[in-house]
Amino acid sequence: MEKSDNKHAIVTVAICFLIAVIEGLDIQAAGIAAAGIREYFGLDSSQLGVFFSAGILGLLPGALVGGRIADRIGRKKVLIWSTAMFAIFTLCTVWVNSFHSLLAVRFLAGAGLGAAMPILITLASEAVSPQNRGRAVGLMYCGMPVGAAILSLVAMTEFGANWKNIFYLGGLLPIIVIPLMIFFLPESREFLKAKDQAQQAETPVQQGAFKNLFDAENRLRTLCLWTSYFFTLMVVYIMLSWLPSLFTELGFTRKDGATAQFYFMMSATVGTVILGMLTDRWKKAYVILLMYGGILGGLFALNGAGSLTQMYMAAALVGAFVIGCQGVLYAFGGIVYPTQLRGTGVGVASAVGRVGAMMGPAIAGQLLAAGFGAAGVISAAIPCIIISAIFMLVLVRRIPA
Repeated sequence: MEKSDNKHAIVTVAICFLIAVIEGLDIQAAGIAAAGIREYFGLDSSQLGVFFSAGILGLLPGALVGGRIADRIGRKKVLIWSTAMFAIFTLCTVWVNSFHSLLAVRFLAGAGLGAAMPILITLASEAVSPQNRGRAVGLMYCGMPVGAAILSLVAMTEFGANWKNIFYLGGLLPIIVIPLMIFFLPESREFLKAKDQAQQAETPVQQGAFKNLFDAENRLRTLCLWTSYFFTLMVVYIMLSWLPSLFTELGFTRKDGATAQFYFMMSATVGTVILGMLTDRWKKAYVILLMYGGILGGLFALNGAGSLTQMYMAAALVGAFVIGCQGVLYAFGGIVYPTQLRGTGVGVASAVGRVGAMMGPAIAGQLLAAGFGAAGVISAAIPCIIISAIFMLVLVRRIPA
């Protein structure tokens, strides 16, 4: 039985890892393809900004609806359909011929990806025992920086120089993964168990509803999780969107900035796995203090570093903790909610986080335009991290150590 459980967990986490890799590819795709898209469609800077926002905006309804439906009909079905939706509309990015249709397909691709993410977290959480959920989600989510780093390398090749190839890659990879999901991905045993228990009791399957997120048991947990998701993802996307530009603001070359982004992503892979493992082994308050302290240390290092080597080290430090922190927050979503509410709870929290993800880069852009420079952007991220840490420390008092 234990061998069967291990196989179930390994297959589930491995397939979810592959989809997280695809998310990482997509996160980098818009920025890498931006110059080619701008030229092909004749866009100005404002229109290019709207193009960036369209994909992130699509994540919101996807995250809200995907987890909710997964709590109703099952994790596997919704993950397959949401991945297929993402694949189809990512490929359509190559084939559209107007700005408005470009925005539409990016929004719909984002909706598919947004629906998939809370299900990945839920499946990884439910594939293992409660004592191993942090590690499982960390191993799954480290696929995101891996995917982003891979696309950064692809962008340096002749193949990646053509913006259409970026979206062909992003659309065809999930099509390859879909048959693996159909034939090998097991449905969540926790979901099936809850469904069987309800059928044996001859009662309707108990399903989480949005209102349950604010009942007496979950209200404080939900508010703390939402606040932490919002401010942490704000900082995550400031770094993802602006790190290369911050390097050029500080007098380094664009190539230096791209190299820093690569170090950022590679260290993020390691940080996500290690912090996920520590979530299961340490007291959760210690993990919170370590990861938010690490982010603050990295931000101060970015502000104070002088040489290029020091800047690379600071970027790697921020990547390890800020992306690792996002993975831990996703793991907490799987920990704090019961089975029948887990998909809904993680999905809504992810949607709240995506609002922060949209606002962060926009605020950073305004600060740069107002003349505050790279130091101003980095300094503005510090209060966000402190607020997130405080609310997470409140949250850990409400869940088992």
